[in-house]
Amino acid sequence: MAEATPRIAVRNLTLAFGTFVVQRDLDFAVAPDEVFVIMGDSGCGKSTLMRAMIGLLRPAKGDVLYDGQSFWGTSDETRMRLNRRFGTLFQSGALWSSMTLAENVGLPLQQFTGLSPKQVAEIVTLKLALVGLRGFEDYYPSEISGGMRKRAGLARAIALDPDILFLDEPSAGLDPLNSRRLDDLILELRDSMNATVVVVSHELASIFAIADNSVFLCAEAKAAIAHGNPRELVETAESAKVREFLKRGATEVAA
Repeated sequence: MAEATPRIAVRNLTLAFGTFVVQRDLDFAVAPDEVFVIMGDSGCGKSTLMRAMIGLLRPAKGDVLYDGQSFWGTSDETRMRLNRRFGTLFQSGALWSSMTLAENVGLPLQQFTGLSPKQVAEIVTLKLALVGLRGFEDYYPSEISGGMRKRAGLARAIALDPDILFLDEPSAGLDPLNSRRLDDLILELRDSMNATVVVVSHELASIFAIADNSVFLCAEAKAAIAHGNPRELVETAESAKVREFLKRGATEVAA
């Protein structure tokens, strides 16, 4: 039986700013419907890799394939069409401060669909309800907590029913309780939407809670030095650096 085509395939990808190389020759695959975590130490290029995967940074070399189709080797028009499949939550939430939560979530629907204002409002209410923010449609970002802003950003990310979600440090800055709630929400959305989820994270509790698979980026080697389920890599990773990184997290989770 032929091996299934991965939802996402990163092939021979090198990330650089001018002559400064961030990561080189990255090669990994993300299966449909899995939660895939990009992890590693500070400054290793986790968010830079995510930007290359969603079209915000052209790689110095290599490509990203979605269901076997080239992303960087195709036309701008095709790349924009592929990009419509993505929902993205940036680390800061990136909500417009002058717009209500309903207006923030409704913006992609207004830009990319021909839905009527009533239909947009109905979808906005549904998406906010999915992330636990029903009734907060008329609130501004400054009027809600950091955890609620993350959830509002997630509601906007799923506004167009994407089949691939990219989440950049979704738990950063949250207390442990809100971080766990957000982890649970990510898994619920993955299951309810049949979505593939790519998460950039250094939060070890979240990594152990949600990851099906992962890649570990090393700043010193400028390369990926481990691939696999983090719960297995704790013991099986060839790199002592990876085992040390994850065992610290396993100890914190057990405590």
